[in-house]
Amino acid sequence: MNQTILEAENLCKFWGGLKALNELNIQFKDKQLHSIVGPNGAGKSTLLNTLCGAYPATSGVILYHGKPITHLKGYEFCREGIGRSFQKTNIFHNATCLENCCIAAQQRIGGSFNLFRKRSKNRQITEIARKALQQVGLTARADTRATEVSYGEQRQLEIAMVLATSPKVLLLDEPMAGMGHEESQTIISLLKELKQQYCIVLVEHDMDAVFELSDLMTVMVDGQHLITDTVDNIRNNPLVQDAYLGNDDEVF
Repeated sequence: MNQTILEAENLCKFWGGLKALNELNIQFKDKQLHSIVGPNGAGKSTLLNTLCGAYPATSGVILYHGKPITHLKGYEFCREGIGRSFQKTNIFHNATCLENCCIAAQQRIGGSFNLFRKRSKNRQITEIARKALQQVGLTARADTRATEVSYGEQRQLEIAMVLATSPKVLLLDEPMAGMGHEESQTIISLLKELKQQYCIVLVEHDMDAVFELSDLMTVMVDGQHLITDTVDNIRNNPLVQDAYLGNDDEVF
């Protein structure tokens, strides 16, 4: 049975009177892709931001391998092994693909971010960065500036940057946003490979991709957990159908 790596217990994130996350309980297991779906405003991205330390939890507990990490700083979540990608590309466009991954690797290892040239020449960091590029199929683009690769390759690069932090958990926020069919298929194939090695938490609006990739799905509504189950059971669950009735943003 797959081991639980990351979990939240009674997790809350409030913005004034807005309960973006409200008493959320959820578990994520090793070598599984667990998707988070729900209408706009359900709290999906807030959940990812809280699980990686970008947003401090209002209350509740985040456990990593059973150890409470709720009050760590964002960079400490990264060093624990929790990697996060964002809905919009978060890369350094004038740096090469390899240099982007070197910067990400440095974040995990620690040290100064000021001396870029020395970082890029550091053998350990460069080896980590090259491995990350190889994992996503961008070895041939290592010395190409990020601004010169295609949009789809930029999204692959962002995943490579997460991998360069040597994570155990990948929190991916809409990695297929803005992509055409062919580019999406590349990311789907990549995620199928990666979920054999990592715990992946995926927020994605491309429901065909979600159904194809997910080992488990969680449906959120209004910051709360509605249900976690397999794809087939989610599709046929009347609670899910009721939650989405009349909502054109998501199609099951």
